[in-house]
Amino acid sequence: MTTARSLLVDPETPGFYHCISRCVRRAWLCGVDPYSGASYEHRRAWVEQRLLELAEIFSVGVYAYAVMSNHLHVVLRLDPTAAATWTDEKVAVRWFRLFPATANGELDEAGCRVKEQTLLGSAERLIACRLRLGSLAWFMKAINEPIARRANREDACTGRFWD
Repeated sequence: MTTARSLLVDPETPGFYHCISRCVRRAWLCGVDPYSGASYEHRRAWVEQRLLELAEIFSVGVYAYAVMSNHLHVVLRLDPTAAATWTDEKVAVRWFRLFPATANGELDEAGCRVKEQTLLGSAERLIACRLRLGSLAWFMKAINEPIARRANREDACTGRFWD
């Protein structure tokens, strides 16, 4: 039986973690599905690009990863104390790299600046964002959610993609 991450990970202590995300409903993350013959190899690049992007945003070091046919392994060094040393401006910039403002599906630079200024004016929200940028759960969410959305769109289905 698995144990919830919140019971295993101390949110204030740096440490190394091996995380696994598995696909559900016989979904394929990458490779060739022997049942349908469809190739999903291009999804490997989705995962690699997202990991590199998130490593620059979160206070996380990616030490190793393996993208398998139906699951993903990631070895990370989480350092929540690093996020505590960032300036408020750095937190705001990183947060809106993670969740940018968009208009009609395109990046809205002016909207991002407005949202940054709004965030900088809210001390409570800034504290929450700083904690999330040092959180293993938020890091895994930030990897899994966009990949699940893209894969579901490509597979023309809805529902859970990850276990």
